[in-house]
Order: sequence, then structure tokens, then C-alpha cells
Amino acid sequence: MPATLERSKPVLAPEYCKGCGRCIDACAHKCIVPGTAVNQATGLVPVSLVHLETCTGCGLCFDACPEPFGLRPDGAAIVSHPHPTASPIPDTFGDLPASEPLVVKGMYASAIGALVAGCRHFFGYPITPSTEGAELMAKLLPHLHGEFLQAVSEVAAINMMYGAGAAGVRAMTFTSSPGFSLMLEGVSYMIGAQVPGVIVNVMRGGPGLGNIGPAQSDIKLACRGLGHGDTHAIVLAPSTPQEMLDHTMLAFELSFKYRQPVVVLADGYLGQMTGKVILPRRTVTPGTPAWAVTGDASHRGNLISSIFLEAHELEIANQHLFRTYERIDDEEQRADLFECDDAEFVIVACNTPARMAKGAVRTLRGRGVKAGLFRPLTLWPFPIRILAPILDNATRVIVVEASGGQLEDEMRLAMSHAETRHVEIDRVNRLGGMIPSHDEIVERITSRL
Repeated sequence: MPATLERSKPVLAPEYCKGCGRCIDACAHKCIVPGTAVNQATGLVPVSLVHLETCTGCGLCFDACPEPFGLRPDGAAIVSHPHPTASPIPDTFGDLPASEPLVVKGMYASAIGALVAGCRHFFGYPITPSTEGAELMAKLLPHLHGEFLQAVSEVAAINMMYGAGAAGVRAMTFTSSPGFSLMLEGVSYMIGAQVPGVIVNVMRGGPGLGNIGPAQSDIKLACRGLGHGDTHAIVLAPSTPQEMLDHTMLAFELSFKYRQPVVVLADGYLGQMTGKVILPRRTVTPGTPAWAVTGDASHRGNLISSIFLEAHELEIANQHLFRTYERIDDEEQRADLFECDDAEFVIVACNTPARMAKGAVRTLRGRGVKAGLFRPLTLWPFPIRILAPILDNATRVIVVEASGGQLEDEMRLAMSHAETRHVEIDRVNRLGGMIPSHDEIVERITSRL
């Protein structure tokens, strides 16, 4: 008489089961039924195993299960096979030949900076006044074995950046104010999942569709409103075409240093103005981070996600983010100072308004007024440790900006946290795509003498 073949009955691993019901359809003996309780680890409702006394061990449920280990044979342990630990492949650098300065507009300078920094993946949607940068990337990337993809929307573009950044490659987008608003949910996902990427936002007049004039009314979004959650990212504020190139290169370096997106915040004039740009002397060939999800064997154990359904796990993830923020605040406060050593009137300005402010400082100095320009290069973190010593000699701070006080709010918040010496604060504001002029700044300060 032949020996009886003992068959295994199913055991459910609820953390892998999505409750699709395929095993229910496959079971001829109705041993499996839909579940009724939510699994707290997944937020899904797994199936329930009942009437296993009638189970014949046919194994059809194992074959029907699309999730690995959702149903496993009785007595079979789920074995976790360790994957090889990936080692980072470092960036390499190559020399660029000496060249004459270029005369290009700000958007072209930013695109060139991205290419020199090793960016070969661009995802974006055209929007004035940033479109010229995307056009140049579309022309050059195919010749550099890169990828240019015009997405169907800004929402799609930022999620494509999420995927490219998770794979450890350098990706970027160009946008302007309404498009930046659409990207904010995806930016929050990138911050939560620690995915790098560079977003160049060329601010224009608003709110609403507004116009295509230069403005600075996205500062609050970039510094305090990067989507839902406790989100922050480094915000760089160039003021010349040269800095559009330099800051874009720096943005990629900082983005991968901290595994966070970085925002380069320009304005409509700066994106369109033409200026002299000197190329750097070296180019970057990016390596591969150890954490990247590249699809090869050594990186197969990596996971990129911002989903933490258990509250205590999400709190731990947020605490890690805040430690990153603290490190950024300690190491990345940057500013440019002009005639600030003995300044009694300190002008605070960035982007194109800083150019008008610098001319105003020269005019005022010619009239014997001790004026100086403090130009924050990082709007977040605001460079308060650089500003605080200057305030010891100042009698008044004048904030010059093309918005309704958004730069001033960042400065005031930083001053409050740092508990700096109290100084009178004045302001020169223009709105709706208008830029404060040289004469307006000079007149405001001379009226306060």
C-alpha cells in the first residue's frame, strides 16, 4: 500500500496580505473568507482562514496569492535572505578646458550649471518665465546621454523627480510660482522619504495666475510651506546670472549631502536678464549612493518610502528629519556682506532687489551715510548668526523686497529665535511684479536721518 503524502495547510502572514480575495476564489472547500479587521501595520483588511479541518492541502491558494509569503505552507518559515550591503560609488571630477566668459541669460546659466554638476535627468512643464532653461536642457541632454521628459503637469514632474532621486541620480526641474504650488505635495513626499532633487523656481507676480513680472512672493512657500508636515529644505537666493550657475551646482551638492530636495529661488528678471558667466574649471560625474534603489543585486535591500502608519514610527522619522534640519542650520547659513563693517543703516535684500540695494548703498556712502547691504544667500536657514554681529552697530534695518513682507518675516523669526539686540525695522516693498527702485531705497533711508 503506498504511503500517504502529507500536504501542508496554509498559514496567513497578515502583514503581507492585501485582502485581494484571489485565494478565496481558488479554494474549492471555502476554507478562506474575507476578513473583517484592519491590520494596524498595513491599514488593509487581510483574509481570514476558517474551516481548515476541511482543507485538503491542494496548494491552489499558494499559487493564487500574488503577494510573496501572504500565504505560506504550514511549518515553512519566512526566511529573510540578507542582500549584499551596497558600498557608495563616489563622485569623480574632470577638468574643463579654459574658456572665455559666456554672456547668457539666467535660465541658461542655471541649466549649464546643472549639466556641469552632473545632472542628466530633467522633468518639467513649461511655464514663463522659466521655460528657456527647459528648452536648453531639451537641446543638450540627448547629446549627453541624458533624459529630458516634458511631463503632462507639474504634479507629474515632481513625482518623476521623486523616482529619479530615489534611484540616486541627479534630477531637476524648472518652474515658476503657480507650477511651484502644484509641486508642493510631491516635495513633501521627497522630504519625508529623504529623496534629493533640485527645484529652480523663478518667482512671478501673484496671487492666482498673476502676471509674468518679477516677484518674491514665494519665499513663504519655499521657507515655511513645502507641502504638508514639518517640512524644510535649503533655499538658495541668487542675484546674478553667475550665481544662477553657481547656486544650481551648489544645490546638487547640498541635496545629496543631506538627502533632501533643494530650492533655488530666483525672480522673473533674474531668469531673463543676460550677464557674464564664467564656467567652473571642473565637471562632476556623479557616483551612486549606498542608499539608492538602483535595481541591482547590491542595492536590492534598499527601501525608499515616507509611509509610517504607526504613530511612534512616524515620530521617529520626524525626529530624524529635525536632526537633519539642525545640522543644516549649523553648517549652511550663508550671506554676502557689502559695506557692513560700520553700517548704521543695514539694508537686507536678495535676488534682483539686492542689485538695486547695492547701488543705493554706494549712493548713500557718497553722501556720508553709513549704509550697508546684507544679502542672505540662504533664505532657509536664514543666516542670523552672520547678521547678529552687524546689528550691534546698526540703528535701523531696512528690508527691501518685491513682496508683502515675506523676507522680513523670515528675518524677524530668525531674530526672535536668536534673541538679537532690538533694532528698528523699516521696509521698502513693491508688489504684483514690480521691483523696488534705487531711488525709492535712497529716499526711504534719507527720510529717516
